[in-house]
Amino acid sequence: MPPHDADTPAASVQVTSWSCDELSHCVSRDLSDGCVRPLAPTRSYNAASLRGRVLDVLSMPRPSLAIKTHGAVLPEGQAWLAGKMSPSLPRKPRTDAAEATERPARRTPVRPPADMVKLEDRLMCVLQPPIEALLRAESLPLPFDAFPYQMEGVAFLCPRTHAVVADEMGLGKTMQSITAMRVLAHRGEARRVLLVCPKPLVTNWRRELRLWAPELSVTIVEGSPARREFAWRNDTSVVTLVGYETLVRDAAIAAERPYDLVLLDESQRIKNPGSATSSAVRALVRSRSWALTGTPIENSLDDLVGIFEFVSPGLLRPGMTPRAVGDAVRDSVIRRTKDLVLDDMPPKMIHDASIDLSPEQWETYQRAEDEGVIRLRELDGAEGRELTIHHVFELVLRLKQVCNFDPVTGASAKLDRLEADLEECVASGRKAIVFSQWVDTVERIAERLGKSGLRYETEQYHGRVPHKRRDAVLDRFKNDPNCPVLLMSYGAGSVGLNLQFASYVFLFDRWWNPAVEDQAINRAHRIGAAGPVTVTRMLATGTIEDRIDQVLQQKRELFDEVFRDGVGAGSAGLSRDELFALFPLRGPSARGAA
Repeated sequence: MPPHDADTPAASVQVTSWSCDELSHCVSRDLSDGCVRPLAPTRSYNAASLRGRVLDVLSMPRPSLAIKTHGAVLPEGQAWLAGKMSPSLPRKPRTDAAEATERPARRTPVRPPADMVKLEDRLMCVLQPPIEALLRAESLPLPFDAFPYQMEGVAFLCPRTHAVVADEMGLGKTMQSITAMRVLAHRGEARRVLLVCPKPLVTNWRRELRLWAPELSVTIVEGSPARREFAWRNDTSVVTLVGYETLVRDAAIAAERPYDLVLLDESQRIKNPGSATSSAVRALVRSRSWALTGTPIENSLDDLVGIFEFVSPGLLRPGMTPRAVGDAVRDSVIRRTKDLVLDDMPPKMIHDASIDLSPEQWETYQRAEDEGVIRLRELDGAEGRELTIHHVFELVLRLKQVCNFDPVTGASAKLDRLEADLEECVASGRKAIVFSQWVDTVERIAERLGKSGLRYETEQYHGRVPHKRRDAVLDRFKNDPNCPVLLMSYGAGSVGLNLQFASYVFLFDRWWNPAVEDQAINRAHRIGAAGPVTVTRMLATGTIEDRIDQVLQQKRELFDEVFRDGVGAGSAGLSRDELFALFPLRGPSARGAA
């Protein structure tokens, strides 16, 4: 994004002191003179309760237009305009009250949307405490300190009935929407929420809801038709979570009940207004319509038109000019890029992507594990034979490979998720590195991406790439805008490379030792990196990958406790006994004790 020049006016905040007589007079006036009824619900306001006080009322301008996407200029948050950057605060786990008092207080005001035309409504919005104070007052602690731009996003969402959060991937759209949803739920304004996302992300949303809003009840609509129908008709949870594919199948029954809020994740799924997915979500009865997407415009401005047919029907039309689109959505869209919030982000952000295997892939995995464990038990109890670590290691490798690809059908839930994430990275103009333990996996990923009709190309870097060609591979990845993705094996990419121009790292499968993963991540996260690095570690839920991760996480925590400065924390791999303990086996230690 080009920097603001000296002629660009900075956002201003005008503070006006009103006496209680002036306030009472203004509140009592009827401003409905022919105005269209605001979409936001009107609340009564009792000015008498404020008698004798002088209130400071914040008068906020509409968001300025600053971020260009395919010719359309999308709005950025007020706090991020030139000269108005919020103070940078590091993201840390929450601490006790004594430590908290030492930090500079942040104040993120809740701003009224432009369609809120009645003075009573605007006053109720403007006079609300900052979002940080509101969370404290409602006793809604956050598990981690949020970044300033994230609180800006929460404050943007809360008062709006129709909104799009179009932040770049990795900036926390999930956290912002859950926190805003949480505030509305505690106010009684969101008693029924329908959250729609791609099927591979259902598990991730469930985990994030437990983290950021543990008090909100959640029901997932899935399974057989009878089970889904029962969930739709009898659900009493605050949040109903469903995949797009399931919603399309159950479109008729889903449209029977009204929702206070419908939230769409990866909302570019509905960019085609004529699709069954778009029809299903537009048929939902709702009071609020929110959408999340890192790529609001993938191919043309009509993509955004399709999204707004759900968010605010009729606001956009096909064929509108970029300027007209920007003017129309300026109060409904907020978009921040990594460059915009660079000072408030840590150099490295790591999160786990929990992925559900498809039913067919899960069946193959379960059969492989059951048969493998039976074989190990036979070896464990056989006379004259000994179960060795190599036998266990072979089974673990086989199961990890099934987590990547179904050996029968070639299906891969991980690759479905990776493909969607890479599309978002590339659309943001960023570069990404994908790591795998196996060269065969790297080649299968490259083959699948090559057949998907994507608008970008990939390069591979592993042991089968001739040494004389490797420099050319890295040079193309660095300098060719048409090649934003590099696929690497851990062995070839763990040492000796400087790839600090990559903004995203994906660990398609996990290594035994966190130290090897750290070395791979540090190819992109190095001194002199252009910006923060977002690391996504992919884990197949309920599989051997989950169990290995739990063991390694426990060892990391132990090292963190012993070495509080972090020294040595990354060197904890799986021991012999821990490897045996991944399955219900006695193992060598148990036999010796017996």
